Amino acid sequence: MNIKVFLIYLLLMAVSTYLIRAIPFVLVKRQIENTFVRSFLHYIPYAVLTAMTVPAIFVATSSIISATVGFIVAVILALKNKSLTTVALFSCLAVYVTELIIGFF
Repeated sequence: MNIKVFLIYLLLMAVSTYLIRAIPFVLVKRQIENTFVRSFLHYIPYAVLTAMTVPAIFVATSSIISATVGFIVAVILALKNKSLTTVALFSCLAVYVTELIIGFF
């Protein structure tokens, strides 16, 4: 890809990202009173983050089994309200140990 095409793509992505963030501020002038709309808007970041993260979890390792083990460990620790560092550390450790076990068979 040459630099001109890259810069055009970069500019288009920057403009589209800015517009997505700026349009709600321009269109909505007052506080949103509707509880359904407020709750819908409240959960959008979680839904988007989940939609981007969960599929990536299952292709990040060399085996779907180790990815599933790491995911299950992360969910269990998160449900027990452990810190983000603890969840990340133990899920990575679970993936590593699972990969070692799978590698021996």
